[in-house]
Amino acid sequence: MDMQVVSANLKLLRNEKSLSQQKTAELAGISRAAYIAVENGESVPKVSTLQNIALALNVRIQDLFAPVNELKAVRFRAQKNLKKRRSILIDVSRWLQNYYELEKRLNDQKDYKFHDLAQELIKLSPGKERAVYASEKARLILGLCENEPIRDIAGLLENAGVKVYSYKSTSDSFFALSVGETDGGPAVVVNVSDRIAVERWIFSAVHELGHLLLHLDSFNSNKEEEDDQEEYEANYFASYFLMPEKAFRTEWDEAYGLPFVDRVIKVKKIFHVSYKTVLYRLAETEDFNVWAKFQGEYKRKTGKSIGYKSEPEAISADLFWQSPESSRRNEPESMSRSYFTEERLRKLIRIAVEQNHITVNRAAEILKLSTSEMREITSSWA
Repeated sequence: MDMQVVSANLKLLRNEKSLSQQKTAELAGISRAAYIAVENGESVPKVSTLQNIALALNVRIQDLFAPVNELKAVRFRAQKNLKKRRSILIDVSRWLQNYYELEKRLNDQKDYKFHDLAQELIKLSPGKERAVYASEKARLILGLCENEPIRDIAGLLENAGVKVYSYKSTSDSFFALSVGETDGGPAVVVNVSDRIAVERWIFSAVHELGHLLLHLDSFNSNKEEEDDQEEYEANYFASYFLMPEKAFRTEWDEAYGLPFVDRVIKVKKIFHVSYKTVLYRLAETEDFNVWAKFQGEYKRKTGKSIGYKSEPEAISADLFWQSPESSRRNEPESMSRSYFTEERLRKLIRIAVEQNHITVNRAAEILKLSTSEMREITSSWA
C-alpha cells in the first residue's frame, strides 16, 4: 500500500467534496486524530477503515489507490526540503491527465508556439544575452508590441499552447513548477496562495516559461537542487519579458522628478511586477546600491522596515481574479490588471458538459469544486 498516493488522493478527494477533516472523520466513524494520521500518511489503516473513509467521501475504495503517472520532465521551484513535494507532483499529474482526457475527447489540442524557439535557443551560449534575446523573440511570437505591458499572462500562455494551473498551496515554500512536453506539457503551475503577492504569481509564471524555453535538458523530477546559473537566466528572461528595456527606460525616465520609492512603485504598477523586479533591473546600470537606498527611503517614508515577503501597494488578489474588462473600470486603462484563471481548461469542460462527454459531477471533480458550485456555474452559462 503506497500511503503517499493514498494520502494525496484523500486530500484531493476531500477538498473536491468541500469536507473538513473533522467532518470526514465523523462520516467515516473514526476520530479526527485517526483520520489525520491516515491523510498525512503517518499510519497504515485497516482495509475496513479505508472502506469507511471511501463511503464518507462517496467514492470507490479503488479511487484511493488510483495510480498516478510519475512526472519526470519537471522543474520544481521551491525552498529546500519541501515536505509536500510528491503530493504536489501527484496533484499536477492528475490535473494533466484530466486536461489530456478533455483535449482528446473533444479533439481540441493547442499547438505549442514556442517549440521552434526553444530548439533555436539550445544552440546559443547560456547567459544574460541569450535570456534577453529569448524574451524579445517570445514577445514577438505572442504579437506583443515593444512597449506593451502584460495584462493577462495566463491567457497569453494558454494561447501559445502552454497549460496553466493556478494551484493554491498552503505552503508558501512552493512557488512554481513547469512540466515539459514529454509529460503532457508544456505546462506552468503557480502557487496562488494568499500569502504570496500577486506580483510574485506573475513573475513565477514567466520565470517558468523561461525554463521551458532555455533549459529543456534540465527537466528532471529527481533533481531538487536549483542551478543558480539557470535561475539567474530565467530571472533575466522574466524581467525583460515583463519589462522590455526600451519601455522600462522610458517609464523610468518619465518619473524622474518623483522621490525614489514613489518612482519605483509607479514603474512596478505600470508593468505589474514586484518592486524587487524593478530594483534588479536598476542594479544593472546604477552606480549606487539601489537595495539599500530603497530600504532606507522606504523606512523614512513609512516609518517601518520593508519585510522580505512584503510588496508595497500590491495588486489586490480580488481584483486580479476579475476579467480585464471588469478591472479596467477600477483604474486607468494603461493600468488594467491581469488575471490568473485557467480559461482554456474551463472552456473545454463547458464544451464537454454541453456535448455530454462528461457529467457535471466529473466537471466539479476536475475543477475541485462542490457539485452545487459547479451547478451554479453551469446555470450561469448563456
